[in-house]
Amino acid sequence: MPDTTNPKPRLLDQLREACRVRHYSIRTEEAYHDWARRFILFHGKRHPAGMGVAEINQFLTHLAVEGGVSASTQNQAFSAIMFLYQKVLETNPGAIEGVIRANRPRRLPVVLTQNEVRGVLAGLDGTYRLIGLMLYGTGMQMLECLRLRVKDLDFALNQVMVREGKGNKDRRTMLPQAVHRDLLEHLQRVRELHDEDLRQGLGAVYLPHALERKYPNAAREWKWQYVFPAARFSKDPRSGLRRRHHANEGAVSRAITAAVRASGITKKASAHTLRHSFATHLLEGGADIRTVQELLGHEDVSTTMIYTHVLNRGATGTKSPLDQL
Repeated sequence: MPDTTNPKPRLLDQLREACRVRHYSIRTEEAYHDWARRFILFHGKRHPAGMGVAEINQFLTHLAVEGGVSASTQNQAFSAIMFLYQKVLETNPGAIEGVIRANRPRRLPVVLTQNEVRGVLAGLDGTYRLIGLMLYGTGMQMLECLRLRVKDLDFALNQVMVREGKGNKDRRTMLPQAVHRDLLEHLQRVRELHDEDLRQGLGAVYLPHALERKYPNAAREWKWQYVFPAARFSKDPRSGLRRRHHANEGAVSRAITAAVRASGITKKASAHTLRHSFATHLLEGGADIRTVQELLGHEDVSTTMIYTHVLNRGATGTKSPLDQL
């Protein structure tokens, strides 16, 4: 007789659980869940166990041809489906061959001049300005900056510890002295906010990788709090607990985009452009490319080499013959 008291979780719920066991981020979990669902719906709600290489090829090709998705999006869909088969269904569907691949155009990063960076930062106020200073001054990605905990800042050594950053690796980057004063004043305000949360019986923050079970009181300690906390509480999508998470990525991105527009810059710049500008300006200042590679967290130096093509010396670093006339 089937066990009706403990029914087996649905397939997509099993996928979520497999992601959590492996400590995948909530963003990866949501993306994998969505791609697995779209794969199943595309094939008329057939169970993946009854499908294989042919159906996977058909779906991935559809994304490139009819869907017009980018190469990175198609690769994410492929990773999600392979995770579903290998980690949830515990089977190998076989070699995935013959898929029409989405084009991966080689794009040069948009870079601002130092005067343009100054104009963008001048258009930001309060916490958004401080985040902008940190993005340009440290070269961190947006989420790396927003996920910073108090304990990750080292004012004595002028460094920031980036946890689970690019490539899911820890790394160190610089903490500019120019931001020390503003950052310390900001942390004082955050400390007062945290103390008020504690008085209300709240103040516990999300801790990764089951640390909350290992250290039950750590979630309320000051050192574990986010450097840039959200203005209000929200419900944790996994535990259901009401917590103060880090600042919203979308809100920060919109503020920086508005500052770019207000400055009159016609380049297609965004928050990530500050990271590109950080790398380019370091190279222009004579920094070693290996050092820039480590600060950015690039796996291969060839990724960092792209910034040598956008240094502030013209298209190829040489002068036009027109300038010689």
